[in-house]
Amino acid sequence: MSEDIDVTIREALPEDAQQIVQVSQTIGKQTEFLVMDEFGMNLPVGLLENQLETIYNSQAQLLLVAVVEAEIVGTASVRTSEEKRIDHIGEVGISLLKDYWGMGLGSTLLEELIDWAQQTNQIRRLELTVQKQNKRAIHLYKKYGFQTEAVMKRGARGDDGRFLDVLLMSKMIDE
Repeated sequence: MSEDIDVTIREALPEDAQQIVQVSQTIGKQTEFLVMDEFGMNLPVGLLENQLETIYNSQAQLLLVAVVEAEIVGTASVRTSEEKRIDHIGEVGISLLKDYWGMGLGSTLLEELIDWAQQTNQIRRLELTVQKQNKRAIHLYKKYGFQTEAVMKRGARGDDGRFLDVLLMSKMIDE
């Protein structure tokens, strides 16, 4: 990482639910690059605790947290479907507090997700959507072998109401 910060990357635990909700709300206020807004995940903490337990015990889903000085500063996830015909596809999501952008933490999280996906023997495709205006994220994804498959016109709406194009990007795990 380009900055000297002491960060721990680990799987999210049910007891992280409150902090994850708070961080998601902060991130939602800091950037319009993500689907979530100032309400963040907008989940009751108890429900998120249950979901975190399920994810932690899953062989095909992962939620990582980046922790600095006992505070969660970001998350990275791979979600899969329970539908047999598409359970080989992992949907990637990464979000970081703005203070931690540009430090290499996104790269570290993405590497962890890719390594984990390669070891699952189930996930053969990773995919994500990213706003076309999010140049830093697009650069990161391309650096790790993601390719643009489609441009979704008006795929999101900015905070000011303007429509934004969104890219669908993917990476094949076994190629």
